[in-house]
Amino acid sequence: MDSLHSIISKHQKGKHLSFEECVIIQTRIKDGFSLRAIAREIGCSPSTISYEVKRGTVLLYNGHQKLYKAEYDNNAYQTNRRNCGRKLDYLKKCLLSILISISSKMVGLLILVLIVA
Repeated sequence: MDSLHSIISKHQKGKHLSFEECVIIQTRIKDGFSLRAIAREIGCSPSTISYEVKRGTVLLYNGHQKLYKAEYDNNAYQTNRRNCGRKLDYLKKCLLSILISISSKMVGLLILVLIVA
């Protein structure tokens, strides 16, 4: 597809695929396009399309048919994104060390107030 007639902006390298691009993938797969042709149209790597299709494929009819769904892909992406990042255990340790340093300063101030009084 020529960029003059495209209704969406070209994909930027290093950015995640948008939901609109996933819908394009879904329609092109239904039309029988190859992964490379879809990648050329969107402007990304064929392996990116392959990963998106793997993540968004659902089993239908008791596992007898596989179908790519953009909504399922988007839900899986949001779930994975919620689980990424710094883990809570590290934050607990940081918070505990901050509380210990604050409490030791408070104990020092309390002793100073008792001595002065």
